[in-house]
Amino acid sequence: MRTYHLPLDLVRERPPERPVALVRPRSVSVAARWFQDNLKADVFYAVKANPSAWVIQTLVDAGVTAFDVASLAEIELVRSVSADARLAFMHPVKSRQAITRAYFEHGVRTFSLDSHDELQKILDATGNARDLNLIVRMAVSADGAAYTLSGKFGVSPDAAPALLLAVRRAVQDGLMGVSFHVGSQCMRPTAYQAAMAQVGRSISRAGVIVDIVDVGGGFPSVYPGMVPPDMQEYADAIHRGFNEMPVSETTELWCEPGRALVAESSSILCRVDLRKGDALYLNDGSYGSLFDATHSRWPFPVKLVRDGEAADDLRPFQFYGPTCDSIDHMPGPFYLPADIREGDFIEIGMLGAYGVAMTTGFNGYGEHDIAVMEDAPMASLYGLAPRSIPTVRTTAEEQARKVVRLSRPKGKAGQRRRKR
Repeated sequence: MRTYHLPLDLVRERPPERPVALVRPRSVSVAARWFQDNLKADVFYAVKANPSAWVIQTLVDAGVTAFDVASLAEIELVRSVSADARLAFMHPVKSRQAITRAYFEHGVRTFSLDSHDELQKILDATGNARDLNLIVRMAVSADGAAYTLSGKFGVSPDAAPALLLAVRRAVQDGLMGVSFHVGSQCMRPTAYQAAMAQVGRSISRAGVIVDIVDVGGGFPSVYPGMVPPDMQEYADAIHRGFNEMPVSETTELWCEPGRALVAESSSILCRVDLRKGDALYLNDGSYGSLFDATHSRWPFPVKLVRDGEAADDLRPFQFYGPTCDSIDHMPGPFYLPADIREGDFIEIGMLGAYGVAMTTGFNGYGEHDIAVMEDAPMASLYGLAPRSIPTVRTTAEEQARKVVRLSRPKGKAGQRRRKR
């Protein structure tokens, strides 16, 4: 990978034909250090957030040597970088072959489950191995998260005690634990504490001793209009919740950050192939790195990358990707200089998580180049850049904010006033 000080340096050297993932490994290192220094837990990186080999290597170099994997492909990826990394197969539903190969070929000993059938499958596929670490995925509330991950996985509170007891009896020389997920991009630190209290009640009802409490992922990053609380509030809430749980002094605390470790570390450099009014047609889109910009309508931060002056006036634009599918549309709005034109490049920031990880080969598109950047990310929760991303307001929005609205009295007094 070539290294550049700024994205403009890359454009000046060789205007790229394909989208370019602009990566900032230092951002990953700083985030990894924060989790290790401030959260009293074993850190398992959720590989699904960004399965790039450079991310895995950067984390290993920074001291994160444990990984939450969800497939054989992710297991093989991590093993290709680190032969002795700790791997936890945390997908609650796995094929028998995947379990067998993970255990016998790759040394995986930790498996997640949320049903009696999956428990039996794991035991059968590993030949009733004695050294299994079995983690029960619990269903918890996802209030306060941008993405609710409840519904698909997790044993319900009513069914949890029986499953916890069955897993406790199945574990021999290994460890038994519980895990949960409060939802992706969780904006409320106390959600972790509330989930731990809920899980704790199930543990008490089951009357079992757990060796591991895994608080999962959900740790947030910064996006326009979304500025999470200070990360220390998340650590404090988790520590309080752990101290209040019915667990022993030897119980281990685990976490599975994904987005919070890598979101700041990458942006995407796209080219404008055509402009139609307020619509910009790019060489990347929803089948590439901009899945969330399409399906969740997240207004990722953008910058014009042009070797020359640009208009001071910013206007809202919508994006279209390169495929023939009309769903390949990112409504934004994305504010860019009014004179943006074909051939210009746009940097779309905060795409280190679920950016290149979501790319497909649909319509023959999806491939991208990689270049290392030495500059700071567009925003940072770890002191590398401002904690917030300024939002642009139109003149109409600014005028609306200046209007003073008087509150109306409630009850009969308010009804009388409305009749006048």
